[in-house]
Amino acid sequence: MPEKMSAALPKLIKRPEVQSETTLSRSQIYALISEGKFPKPISLGGNRVAWLSSEVFAWIDQRIAERNGGR
Repeated sequence: MPEKMSAALPKLIKRPEVQSETTLSRSQIYALISEGKFPKPISLGGNRVAWLSSEVFAWIDQRIAERNGGR
C-alpha cells in the first residue's frame, strides 16, 4: 500500500495499548464507557475489540484542556 494512503487510514489499538496510553485500568475504561465518558470500542468479531487511536488521543487531549481551564 502506498505510504500516503496508509497515513490516511484509521488506526485501531487494542485494550492493553489503551490502558498504557491512558493509565486507566480495564474496569475504569468500561465504567467510563458505560457512563458515556470514554470512546466506545469497535467490535472485531468474537470477543475482540479495538479503539480508534484518534478518539482515544482526543479524549486524552480533552483531559489536558480541562486541566488547563479549557484552553
